Amino acid sequence: MIPITHYLIVSFCLLSVGLAVVITRKNAIMALIGIELMLNAANINLVAFSRYDGVQLQGQMFALFVIIIAAAEAAVGLAIVLKVFNYFRTPDLDKVDSLSD
Repeated sequence: MIPITHYLIVSFCLLSVGLAVVITRKNAIMALIGIELMLNAANINLVAFSRYDGVQLQGQMFALFVIIIAAAEAAVGLAIVLKVFNYFRTPDLDKVDSLSD
């Protein structure tokens, strides 16, 4: 049986990488990927802690809910990024300074 600290270390690494990507990258697609990494870190924690829960499958159900929300967020985020790219002709978030004319 793998101790919970291993799960927490992997989760922390994923969260750190995702946060670093969101903070340092100026590309909108990379920011979405960073957000997905952070959500996956939360999923690892949910599943790891559900093992120690008396009522099984609560963590898995929350993780499934987070995956569904993340998929919807990715679809909406990509649609917004494509629309912004068509208007500004760049995925760089720093060059997108106004959303109105």
